[in-house]
Amino acid sequence: MTLRLPGRTTVAALTALVLSAAPAVTAHALSGPATTPAASTATLELPRPTGPYAVGADVLHLTDHDRTDPWVPDAGNRELMVSVHYPARPGGGSGTAPYMSTEEARLFLAQRELDGIVPPTVVSSTSTHGRTDARAARGRFPLVLLSPGFGTPRATLTSLAEDLASRGYVVASVDHAYESTGTAFPGGRMLTCAACDAVEAAPDEAAERDVLKTVSTGRADDLTFVLDRLTGPRPAWDRSRMIDRRRVAAAGHSIGGSAAASTMLGDSRVDAGINMDGTFFEPVPRSGIGDRPFLMLGTDAGHRPGGADGSWDEGWRHLDGWKRWLTVKGSGHFTFTDVPELGEQLGLPVDPEAALSGDRSTRITRAYVAAFLDLHLRGREQPLLDGPSPDNPEVVLQHP
Repeated sequence: MTLRLPGRTTVAALTALVLSAAPAVTAHALSGPATTPAASTATLELPRPTGPYAVGADVLHLTDHDRTDPWVPDAGNRELMVSVHYPARPGGGSGTAPYMSTEEARLFLAQRELDGIVPPTVVSSTSTHGRTDARAARGRFPLVLLSPGFGTPRATLTSLAEDLASRGYVVASVDHAYESTGTAFPGGRMLTCAACDAVEAAPDEAAERDVLKTVSTGRADDLTFVLDRLTGPRPAWDRSRMIDRRRVAAAGHSIGGSAAASTMLGDSRVDAGINMDGTFFEPVPRSGIGDRPFLMLGTDAGHRPGGADGSWDEGWRHLDGWKRWLTVKGSGHFTFTDVPELGEQLGLPVDPEAALSGDRSTRITRAYVAAFLDLHLRGREQPLLDGPSPDNPEVVLQHP
């Protein structure tokens, strides 16, 4: 599915998908009018993590006192909300972590024209598998910095974060202030998407791209700050000793994937990166990203070589380390998030142009992201990344 905005290219439209409702509600887009009785009575649950560890979950509020918020300068210092999922010991904890607040869910649904169709409490009460106050597993684990799509809450990457934590990773998922439909901050504040307003106000495509480049590079600064606060001399997280600071990756969906590359350009501590279906709004320079590995994982319709998003062809040419370009047949822009799973459980019809099931969406995303991280942060050979897989016929290895 693509967003139709007059005068805008398919590439820009794809990245700005969250800024406008699609023509019809689908499990992949979660937008548009629909009448589905199941939506008002559904009990939603994220897929169970597949790794050997239990999963713990903490939430951090971080403030960067060295930067002013780029979207609302009057707000003062740049603020972030971060969910940290980590390998935990079985049992214990004080209950499962909430998926998102009811007000965050209401704003998320309203932007997709599902208010009045899907009760916000149905989405906010989605069952997760991370437990608050869970005892950390013994050992030191690689860190993954995770950034969501533009206008989309960090909660929509929870299934991936929980699965990686169960496989032995600490995962920090970041909500960037004023860049989602709504993010709850301390003091009862709900920060909405001022950055989306800036994109909408852009007079032409070039100006829009400038704003989106600012999002990508600003998020890189955010992720670097989160890395500082998790691994620095006075860490903000009381379990920070379980992080192995020598093994760090940045990954993201949509513009979060662009931000992963931007983070690597500015921070040599990040060892590997993943872009899930995002335009590179900060182009990968001819000099590359320091001979570090990078995975491009996207839709077959929109991100195959020679496709509408030329930033992938350019980025591929300039990446100078180990690299893979994978596309997924039948996938949509939100395939790499929780959206397909939750949309199906809500009884929403599937987009015929992105008919991959929620189960297959989850399995493919988890498998290839984990394989990449296991190879480059743990040194474990991963044949899955070397060629076609009979277990994953939807995945096309575009370039080895």
